[in-house]
Amino acid sequence: MSEKQYKVLVLCTGNSARSILAEVLFNQLGKGRFVAYSAGSKPAGQVNPGAVELLQEKGFSIEGLRSKSWDEFAAPGAPEIDFIFTVCDNAAGEVCPIWPGKPATAHWGIPDPAHVEGEEARRVAFKKAYDQLARRIQLFMSLPIEKLDKLVLKEKLAEIGRIQD
Repeated sequence: MSEKQYKVLVLCTGNSARSILAEVLFNQLGKGRFVAYSAGSKPAGQVNPGAVELLQEKGFSIEGLRSKSWDEFAAPGAPEIDFIFTVCDNAAGEVCPIWPGKPATAHWGIPDPAHVEGEEARRVAFKKAYDQLARRIQLFMSLPIEKLDKLVLKEKLAEIGRIQD
């Protein structure tokens, strides 16, 4: 019997940096058990060059990555999402669309590296955001998701979001 494949949606306002990093990390670390997407409430229209540079430096493909609206995932025919994570404080406070399937949600706020001044400081901020996301995603993936009831799972997701590396 094969493991269930979980669909994850990572949200941020602009969908250009943190949510893109998380989408790639979920898809790489999840090894097929997790399929991730990212979106934004007000998409920037392009992936931040700092995110592109870091992902390429880490050896990840950036093919197909794009900044997109969360409306795509609330529309008929969209994949049914199991988990939704907000990674920026603005998106966490916005009124979200109604998501089909009642996915589990959690806020995993990460400071925005795209707004850091100075090239070297911004590079360090992107690396820190990447490391924080990777740690949280690995902890999430280690949970016995199938064995946890919804309330316990929701609390575990919230705990992971409070981890500061």
